[in-house]
Amino acid sequence: MKTILNKILILILFVIGFTACKSDDMNFSDAKVTAVNTLYEPSDDKAINLTPTGSLYFSWEPAAVEDGGSPLYEVLFDKVDGNFSNPIYVATSDQNGYSNGASVTHKILSKVAGYAGAEPGETATVKWTVRSSRGINQAVSPASRELTLTRFVGFAELPDQVFITGSGSEAGDDIANAMQMTRTAQGEYEIYIKLIPGGTYKFVDAKAGTPREFYIENNMIKEGAESTSNTLNGVFRISLDFNTASPASPIEITNVGFWFCPSNKSEWNLAYAGEGIWKGSGPVNFKQESWGRDQRYKFRVTTKDSSGTTIMEDWGPKNMNEDGTPSGAASYYEIKTYITSSLNDPQWNPKWKFASEFDGANVNLTVKMSGEQYTHEVSK
Repeated sequence: MKTILNKILILILFVIGFTACKSDDMNFSDAKVTAVNTLYEPSDDKAINLTPTGSLYFSWEPAAVEDGGSPLYEVLFDKVDGNFSNPIYVATSDQNGYSNGASVTHKILSKVAGYAGAEPGETATVKWTVRSSRGINQAVSPASRELTLTRFVGFAELPDQVFITGSGSEAGDDIANAMQMTRTAQGEYEIYIKLIPGGTYKFVDAKAGTPREFYIENNMIKEGAESTSNTLNGVFRISLDFNTASPASPIEITNVGFWFCPSNKSEWNLAYAGEGIWKGSGPVNFKQESWGRDQRYKFRVTTKDSSGTTIMEDWGPKNMNEDGTPSGAASYYEIKTYITSSLNDPQWNPKWKFASEFDGANVNLTVKMSGEQYTHEVSK
């Protein structure tokens, strides 16, 4: 029994001693640290055309610490006439600050150029150096290099969602009623909405809290609290591309017609009902052919660009070669936009088919150009 107690006592003393050693090892002393003397890359006066997905590697010779430990590093950016006492941006080096190198994304560098006064698409020259530290002790390198940065036109941080609000749109001034734009691709959005002349509108990335705000000026998307003045009157498709910070000129939707393929014309029109929705009703009579009853249809849409030029569009199924009858799947009714003049056979393609029950009936058509997926409904 005594032997067992002695072994336990020895084990306890060993654990206490090991813990004390670890505690001493983990004590991060405020040892003196030297400044970095030599910067390796990028080279002085290097010019970079920034891109949304690029990065630039910075490296320098290691600093020394009095106790032999490892220093931490930060890359300091400043305006050309600055002295790094109040840098415009500070980037931690790789490996949580322990590496004598740092991979800095072009998105960050675009921000740096912005802090130096460059607008998107413009160029700014900044300078950079390295600060080494250990505890409270710091040392800024006496060496520095200049870097010329040309910002990409688009936004470094793309919004995950976009809404439109303002008195110049049917959404009104209450941000809680802002209408959500449809995301068509990464960083690209569009919306079908009624615009009201004499008012203003803007774009936000949230309907509550403190959202990011955007507006259009000189055919560019800019971030800020300003609004876009509206002189347009009617229903328009507004498209935004945050990758290039460019808005497309609003396209007016002047007419949406129910196009019956066998008759090769629009039989009747749908009226705008608000929030990107058109509704209409009228008779549908399939055409008798030798092979059966023809029930093919789509929507023929008249649009007008900013110059007043009329451009015809077809709103049809996402599958250009769709030739089936409704199966009950919601995806059958999904809509894609086509330029009519680009179609090989605009009378017939693209097209859907009515279910047999709508032959000879008064049919209600609802086109929904809003939400995550454009679609339409057919009912009696």
